[in-house]
Amino acid sequence: MTGKYVGVIVDLQENIFGKLFLSEVVMRILNFGSLNIDYVYGVDHFVKKGETLSSNSLNVYSGGKGLNQSIAICRAGVKVYHAGAIGQDGFFLLDILNESGVDTELIKILPDTRTGNAIIQNDIQGDNCILLYSGANRAITRAMVDNIIDKFDAGDWLILQNEISEIPYIVEKAHDKKMKIIINPSPMDEKISDINLGYVDCLILNEVEAQGFVGEKKNDDEIVAGMREKFPDMEIVLTLGEKGSIYIGQNETIQQPAYKVQAIDTTAAGDTFTGYFLAARVNGMMVDKALDVASKASAIAVSRKGAAPSIPDKEEIAMFEKLCMTGYLDPVKVEKDEKLKMER
Repeated sequence: MTGKYVGVIVDLQENIFGKLFLSEVVMRILNFGSLNIDYVYGVDHFVKKGETLSSNSLNVYSGGKGLNQSIAICRAGVKVYHAGAIGQDGFFLLDILNESGVDTELIKILPDTRTGNAIIQNDIQGDNCILLYSGANRAITRAMVDNIIDKFDAGDWLILQNEISEIPYIVEKAHDKKMKIIINPSPMDEKISDINLGYVDCLILNEVEAQGFVGEKKNDDEIVAGMREKFPDMEIVLTLGEKGSIYIGQNETIQQPAYKVQAIDTTAAGDTFTGYFLAARVNGMMVDKALDVASKASAIAVSRKGAAPSIPDKEEIAMFEKLCMTGYLDPVKVEKDEKLKMER
């Protein structure tokens, strides 16, 4: 990134209905997020306590919630700057980000620290169990934060997950710059309580993470009520897996059903949803439309193996939309024997 951003970008784009619209982007998006190498083991079932289990396969992918979300934002047609850290073993992650159009100038390469990695068990139902090693993701320093945040301005967007160090400090510095702060608090742990959530504009989280804020609830309605009561001035997007998603605003609640497809691998479902939702909102799309686009993108992602490789581009969203318009896919009712596999 060379110098400060000046002026307004005016971009003629095509939306998912094939109609041209004028998108005026007056801010930049910074994703200060994790970068991982994912080791994905195919298994019949998750390893149990005391069990030794042979895997059926091993695949190595790029990953990390930060990396996945940056790729999703770019594949949705919006530029994003990624900040973070990798070790000498992680150069291929830069290649993957650059190929997707992500600006990687703010990623630091550390000489003596391994890149963060994940050991992922992927069972025959397509579900995952994930063990993380933070590596370079937890080597972020305050000096690095100061240098990066100084390059951005009031009105720019900051996206964070809970996989890197110094998040409370990053939030403080971004708030001082009057940036819009969006947090995906995953994984949900005690470090979240160190963040000044009063500075956060938007939370995007699943129902398990939400219960980390409001306690265990009987149903989704109670979770929604609890989140609205706890964060009355914040925008909240609650993802519910196969049940869809819910937007919780100050004056409205919007529900979005999921598009049901044959799930192969759910690793990047949430990150794909997050990236597409934010890209749609940056482009001025209304919340209900943004939720729908994000749901379509997530449905495509779960029908493929891998994390970053499963994230669709905007042309594939347009294809998916055409299937929906023909009645092949319905967000409320899809017969179980109807399967969608969209190969890249």
